[in-house]
Amino acid sequence: MTALSKIDIALQGPEHTRSVALALAPLLQPGDLLILTGELGAGKTTFTRSLGEGLGVREGVISPTFVLSRVHPNLPDGPRPGGPDLVHVDAYRLSSAEEIDDLDLEYSMDQSVTVIEWGRDKVEHLAESRLDLELTRVTGADIEAGLEFVATEEHDPWEENEEAEEDAPEPRSLRILASGPRWEGTAWSELSQALESAPLTA
Repeated sequence: MTALSKIDIALQGPEHTRSVALALAPLLQPGDLLILTGELGAGKTTFTRSLGEGLGVREGVISPTFVLSRVHPNLPDGPRPGGPDLVHVDAYRLSSAEEIDDLDLEYSMDQSVTVIEWGRDKVEHLAESRLDLELTRVTGADIEAGLEFVATEEHDPWEENEEAEEDAPEPRSLRILASGPRWEGTAWSELSQALESAPLTA
């Protein structure tokens, strides 16, 4: 399935990343699938933690590298009581769709927003519609050269300094590709408007 729509956002730092995730959260529904890609320190954990905040799920969203998958239940006294849970998956060390299927995500997807880090080309079979988000660190030299940025997987996400690097006040780029009928028409228009108008600080 090809991407239907695309947004490119120049993120000014961690607070802007948080603001965009908070703007996205109210638009998400149970069953939504987000595929999240980004090199070490690109902002994946900051984005997912902020998304969980906006969804009103239990605190403590961290990288699920060591356990592969974490479920963060919706809080009845949070900003979205009765809303979806957040399922956070790290697929970096999974090499195939079969290994993804072993996580039994289909049993939780109908009640949850599912965010899968490093899921590109592994999890597309899980849902007809999805958002594919790619976070990329942007350096001053990159900006001056006008280069196009592509996230890579040439790192080990078990390294301990990832969150410190995410907090560095350097710009990132965020590309969002939408596929499937869920994100056609009004839904995509509302998402585009909300994300592009997100303030620099939450």
